[in-house]
Amino acid sequence: QVNLVESGGGSVLTGGSLRLSCAASGYTHTNLCMGWFRQAPGKEREGVAAIYPGGGSTYYADSVKGRFTIFQDNAKNTLYLQMNGLKPEDTAMYYCAAGDDGSGMMNAIQALGVLAGLFGYWGQGTQVTVSS
Repeated sequence: QVNLVESGGGSVLTGGSLRLSCAASGYTHTNLCMGWFRQAPGKEREGVAAIYPGGGSTYYADSVKGRFTIFQDNAKNTLYLQMNGLKPEDTAMYYCAAGDDGSGMMNAIQALGVLAGLFGYWGQGTQVTVSS
């Protein structure tokens, strides 16, 4: 069982930055694929970024490419999402997620995008609000 706990959300003005963190525990292998999702009220959950450290690969949705960076600190078992150039449309609850078949998942993500159905473990979410 993989446990994920997000933190770092908050309220910022347009153009501001936030760094989200996701502390992971409870896993015994390194073949994890991890990702960040977001869900705004009345909208579907959207996958924004994914990382497979085992293959050194990342993926970003077009909506955040060039503004968000996903990275991982293995020594701290922590996943991060650095968000720069924030816009009001980035306002959402942000979720950290993980899946066991890292290499297989990243192949699927590269072809199909960051799909929620690929991930089996989820955090509780952290709210990001961007105001103009």
